[in-house]
Amino acid sequence: MNDVAHILIVDDQQEICDVVQEYLTGEGYRVSTAHDGAGMRRVLGQSPVDLVILDLMLPGEDGLSLARSLRSESGIGIIILTGRGETVDRIIGLEMGADDYLPKPFHLRELLARVKSVLRRVHSRGDDLLQPLRARARFAGWSLDLSSRQLMSPQGREVRLTTGEFDLLAAFVNNANQVLTRDRLLDLARNREAGPFDRTIDVQVGRLRRKLEDDPQNPMLIKTVRGSGYIFTPPVDIS
Repeated sequence: MNDVAHILIVDDQQEICDVVQEYLTGEGYRVSTAHDGAGMRRVLGQSPVDLVILDLMLPGEDGLSLARSLRSESGIGIIILTGRGETVDRIIGLEMGADDYLPKPFHLRELLARVKSVLRRVHSRGDDLLQPLRARARFAGWSLDLSSRQLMSPQGREVRLTTGEFDLLAAFVNNANQVLTRDRLLDLARNREAGPFDRTIDVQVGRLRRKLEDDPQNPMLIKTVRGSGYIFTPPVDIS
C-alpha cells in the first residue's frame, strides 16, 4: 500500500473506540470512529475507507444489516466484533460477506494482526500469497481473473465475490486435486491459524458452493473429505 490505510471503527462504546483508535493510530493508520449506522455512512461519504471494524450490537440498525449493506456496495474490508456467546451472529456475519471476526474482549495485538491480514487481502495486487498465481484460472467452464478478482460463469455472467471468497477460491485453484485441511485453507486464504471452534472456512465454502455449484447440497467442484477437509476436484488451467 502506498497510502496510509484508513480504518473506520463503528462501536457504540466510546471507550472501545478511543482505545482502538489510539492504538491503531500509533501503528501508523488513519482512524475514524462512529457509533451507529448513520455515523458510519457519514464517514464513508466524506473519504474513502479501506477497512471497517464493525460491532454487531449497535443502536438502531444492527451490525449484521450494516455488514450486508457494505458488502452489497463495495469490496471494503470488514472485521466484525462479537460478544463471546454470539456464535450464530458471527457465522451470519461471515455469510453476509465479512472478512473476519474477533470476539470481545480482545487483545489489541490480535486485532492488529487481523487488520493487517484483511488489508493485505483487500490490497493484494502483488501479495506473496498470490505470486504463484498468474493472470487467469479456468475450471469447469468458469474463468477467474486473478488480478482483477473477476469471476465469470460458464454463461459469461459476472459473479461477485467478497474478499474472503476470492482468497479461498484462489487457494483452491492453486491447489486443485489436493486434500486441504481447514487449518491449511485458513492459512492459505487468511494467513492465520484456526481456533478450536473456528467455522470461518466452512462458512466460506458454503458461500462458494452456492455461487459455483449447480446443486450446492450435492457439490461436484468443492467436495468434503470426511475427517480431513476439502478438495477442489476440477482440472484447472492457469495461464
